Amino acid sequence: MVVSTEALIGIALIELGLVVIPGPNMIYLVSRSVTQGRRAGLTSLAGVGVGFLVYLLAATAGLATLFALVPQIYVALKLAGAAYLLWLAWGALRPGGSSAFTPNALEPDRPRKLFGMGLLTCLLNPKIAILYISLLPQFVDPSRGHVAAQSLILGLTQLAVGVGVNAIFVITAGSVAVFFSRKPLWARIHRYLMGTALAVFAVKLATDRTVPAAAP
Repeated sequence: MVVSTEALIGIALIELGLVVIPGPNMIYLVSRSVTQGRRAGLTSLAGVGVGFLVYLLAATAGLATLFALVPQIYVALKLAGAAYLLWLAWGALRPGGSSAFTPNALEPDRPRKLFGMGLLTCLLNPKIAILYISLLPQFVDPSRGHVAAQSLILGLTQLAVGVGVNAIFVITAGSVAVFFSRKPLWARIHRYLMGTALAVFAVKLATDRTVPAAAP
C-alpha cells in the first residue's frame, strides 16, 4: 500500500476530532440548516466539500514542498493557525460565550448562493488550512515514495470523514439546537468541552516541530 493503515486511521481520527470542534464551517452549516432546512444545509455542505478539495489539490501540487524549502513560512502559518484556534477557544470558554448549536439568524438564499457561501466559508476557514498545512504532511512517509499520491489518499480520507460528519450535523441540527435550548446545562458543558479541546489542540500545534516532507 502507498499509505499505511496506521496513517489512514490516524488522519481519520484527527479529522473526526477536528470536525466536531465548532468552527466557521459548523456554525454556518448548523445556522443554515436550522433557519432554512436540511436541503439548504446539504447544498451549503456541497460547497464546503469542494473547498476541502481545493485545499487538497493545492497540497498535492506541492504545497508541502514549498514549506519544506522555506520552513519560516510553514512556522509562521502554523503559529497563526494556533492563535486562531485559541481565539475560537476563548469564544467558547469566555463568560457569555455561545455554542455552535446556538444558530445565527440567516436570510433564505437560492441554491447557487448556498453552494457559493459554503465554498467561501471553507476556503476562508483557517482550521482547514491548518489541517492540510500542518497535519497532513505528518502522516506522509517519504520512505514509501509517491509523496503526492500519499497526500492525495490521506486528503481524500479526511474529506470523506469531514463531509460525512458534517452531513450528520446538518441532518440533526434542528433537533440538537432544540435540545440545547431546553437543556442549558448540557449546552454549557458542550461549550466548555469544545473550548478546552480547541485550546489543547492549539498548544500542541504551536509546539509541534514536525517539518513537511518534500516530494521527490
